[in-house]
Amino acid sequence: MAAQNGKDLLIKLDLTGDGQFETIAGLRATRINFNAEQVDVTSLESQGGWRELLSGAGVKSAGISGSGVFKDEGTDERARQIFFDGETPGFQVIIPDFGVVEGPFQVTSIEYAGSHNGEATYELSLASAGALNFTAL
Repeated sequence: MAAQNGKDLLIKLDLTGDGQFETIAGLRATRINFNAEQVDVTSLESQGGWRELLSGAGVKSAGISGSGVFKDEGTDERARQIFFDGETPGFQVIIPDFGVVEGPFQVTSIEYAGSHNGEATYELSLASAGALNFTAL
């Protein structure tokens, strides 16, 4: 696989709940991570003393983060509303030449910053809040 352009990793939000996803504007850097808890079932009878893990068990989760500058009042306002109302709307993450991850996420943090001679910036963190779907590209 050839190198990918980082700007093609997109975080999209269903602004109105109608299934139409819109890119969160102004993001300069984005990141997604996937996690799965281990369930250790090692016992005295485990072959050679090696750890054994229970296949298919454990809690799965995903986290998304992004940072950037304000460009779009609508997506900024909606992200704030989601945080303060504790909502878990649908998000999409487009991962170039890999696939699309879609499902409910909760906004777990929004950070705002700015300097007297620079632009206002923000950072956004999301945590999965239900089952996620993956579609390969």
